[in-house]
Amino acid sequence: MALEINESNFNEITKTDKLVVIDFWATWCGPCRALSPIIEELAEEYKGSVVIGKCDTDQNNGIAMQFGVRNIPMLVFMKNGEVVETLVGLMKKSELVKVIDSLK
Repeated sequence: MALEINESNFNEITKTDKLVVIDFWATWCGPCRALSPIIEELAEEYKGSVVIGKCDTDQNNGIAMQFGVRNIPMLVFMKNGEVVETLVGLMKKSELVKVIDSLK
């Protein structure tokens, strides 16, 4: 299951040397709801090797502003605390697997 990323645990979660994938989303966003089951599947499949979490932009404005989130869903890929890739919009699972595998 994808981690819930919020203001209180963000720094702790992103301090890992593993690849971190953050799904910025909102409850009212149709494409976000379509992407959600894919994110959950990826979180299960990469459990232990990649940190995959979801960040509700409505409840965590500070984090969303920090990453310049203007459109959702937006996926931010981080390694060693640095952003290494950003993707915006609904994507197929196979495309996300390629990106994760190339970055981890």
